[in-house]
Amino acid sequence: MRLSLCVAAALLAAPTSLLAQAGLDTVRIQTQQVGPGVYVLVGSGGNIGLAVGDDAVFIVDDQFAPLTGKILAAIAAITPKPVRFVVNTHWHFDHTGGNENMSGTGAVIIAHDNVRKRMSTDQFIEAMNRHEPAAPKGALPVITFNDAVRFHINDEEIVVTHVAAAHTDGDALVYFTKANVLHMGDVFNMAGLPFVDRSSGGSIHGVIAAAEKVLGFVDGNTKIVPGHGRVAGRAELEAWHRMLVTLRDRMKKEIAAGKSVDQVLAAKITEPYAKDWVGGHERFVRILYQELSAR
Repeated sequence: MRLSLCVAAALLAAPTSLLAQAGLDTVRIQTQQVGPGVYVLVGSGGNIGLAVGDDAVFIVDDQFAPLTGKILAAIAAITPKPVRFVVNTHWHFDHTGGNENMSGTGAVIIAHDNVRKRMSTDQFIEAMNRHEPAAPKGALPVITFNDAVRFHINDEEIVVTHVAAAHTDGDALVYFTKANVLHMGDVFNMAGLPFVDRSSGGSIHGVIAAAEKVLGFVDGNTKIVPGHGRVAGRAELEAWHRMLVTLRDRMKKEIAAGKSVDQVLAAKITEPYAKDWVGGHERFVRILYQELSAR
């Protein structure tokens, strides 16, 4: 308890210029309980899942490094226990940026094999024109898995399952079985249309397949935590799946008709979904066109 609180205090006391330079100085971490002992922390970057209980504090993703102090303070408001496990849903910087800090407090980082592989080397995200340097050793997952891994803690069974070639090639779903809460990472997004990171092995077909996999076991009471945006349920995921299938099939027809990507953009094929999924429309169309027109 004392170590965790001291670390949080030290990180919160870091120069405010660090937070300001990162544009994170005004970020507040908001907490929402979504099940017995299970919470969502919303700040900047990917939504964080949090499970607390007698055995351990378990979190899903950790946003950006400058926010670690605020994140630990939000957790300390719920439980005095230190974070013991961190599962990364994929390798992207807005979900793994706090890894090194969390590792420094004694947490164990866990992720799919491909997350460690990508974080261990320089990466380039073409759709964002962003070069991402290899992560420091302390930020790397120390336990990795291929298909799935289970945690038996806090009188809960937490099932972490890989879904192939979706948002990236290292995506993981994290299901709190008793609480009936599922964290999907960026395989599901309530803030906008999906970002399929083809540079990291992603595919629209994998995103659709991931939604179908989840719809095969969740029910009407399941709370589904997306990578970004509000907590949803089965109905929203069904709508997400229908939208993706519709747009994929429409894009295939546009390409078969010989349309250019600019002509497809001009047709505004994503406009019917602008109200429910606000962001990322042009990027999605360009990436979808690129994938489906590739020979």
